[in-house]
Amino acid sequence: MPAANGDSVSTLGVRMRKQRHRLSLTLQQASEASGVSVGYLSQVERGRATPSLGTLSQIAVALKVDVSYFIHTPRTQDSLTRADERPRFAVAGSSIEYEKIGADFPGHELSSYIMNVPPGYASEEVVHEGEEVIYILEGEIVQVVDGGEHIMRPGDSLHYLGSSPHSWSNKTDQPARVLWVGRMQYEQAMGANRIRPNGGATSSAFASSRP
Repeated sequence: MPAANGDSVSTLGVRMRKQRHRLSLTLQQASEASGVSVGYLSQVERGRATPSLGTLSQIAVALKVDVSYFIHTPRTQDSLTRADERPRFAVAGSSIEYEKIGADFPGHELSSYIMNVPPGYASEEVVHEGEEVIYILEGEIVQVVDGGEHIMRPGDSLHYLGSSPHSWSNKTDQPARVLWVGRMQYEQAMGANRIRPNGGATSSAFASSRP
């Protein structure tokens, strides 16, 4: 599903490359700061790969910009979110649609999303600081944490540290919905000198942590 603001994958890559050059960073330096491999960063810059929201957030911190520099993410000030009013968005070129259920009031530390994962989707493997919790609402997800594979179905949950290499995928022919909760302070760490996402991804995206 295309991003809400209509940005293309190539546009995302162009913005990423321009900001990296603006900071006079090599791909190697950006990789060390974000924890994302040089090869993957290069693919994103060339429009040949689409990062999860969590990975994009790590890249944003490394490049000292907010994730909104790359995509439009809805901001909600009220702590109450009605089911029919939940903000939705996607990363350009990604088939995952995110539903934001957390708020952005001052001092908040937790981030939370519902991820709508299409059949056949597979995330990149990620490592970061922090921790995350995922809960399967619908469908089936295969979550890999530190080499261990977990087949997760509705009602199953998993809580793990971001320092353990993790990835996930939907290997079925049916869509899945996953609740992700974690800490994504790196989204606001625009002035950070080092990229240490205190994340809660997706992802794998629960990217970040990482949705």
